Amino acid sequence: MRLALLILLLLPLPAKACEVALVLAMDVSRSVDAREWRLIKRGTAEAFRNNDIIELVTWLDGGINVTVTQWSGADQQRQVLDWRRVETASDLGHLADDIEAMLRVFRFELTAPAEALEHAFSLREDLPQKCRRYVIDIAGDGVRNTGGDTNLVANAIEAEGVTINGLVVRGDTPDPLEFYLTEVQRGPLSFIEISEGYDNFPRAMFRKLLRELTPSLSMRLE
Repeated sequence: MRLALLILLLLPLPAKACEVALVLAMDVSRSVDAREWRLIKRGTAEAFRNNDIIELVTWLDGGINVTVTQWSGADQQRQVLDWRRVETASDLGHLADDIEAMLRVFRFELTAPAEALEHAFSLREDLPQKCRRYVIDIAGDGVRNTGGDTNLVANAIEAEGVTINGLVVRGDTPDPLEFYLTEVQRGPLSFIEISEGYDNFPRAMFRKLLRELTPSLSMRLE
């Protein structure tokens, strides 16, 4: 009896479920110049360093899991930061530093959001812990000009219970907002955040993260 109890005490505890699994999918197609790429990286890093985000994440039961991808044309998607569990201020600081230090892996290519969404969804297979919500956050400044049907892919992903949010950078022609509203946004509690040009990207990313991670929006699906 004592031996059995000792064995049970030595067994590892099951991993605690996190609140949100978040895929940050960053558009690095040819419409994004070097200055705008720096604003994307810096703006995302600054959002994770914001005290409001730090307080929120450290309060969430089980924290969050985050991964970062970059995407462009139909055959150009790459996970540049692996899944990581983020629960403390230190975790957030390391994540922000790694995002700001990222190298750009594609440039001068077209825009294929359907394949970007497929890639972001496939990363669920490598998620190290169970999470209550799976959210794909796809940021971009243009409409599809290559690749598959974004609407069909988004619908299929929504059918799996996944949320797709968008961060739309306006300023290009045609305006990408309507495309993201009709072709991209899907799933429970989904929304589109708007950045009026890249100079507003840091503020828009902060607003988006705050909304995505707010406990009232982190609906438990268990």
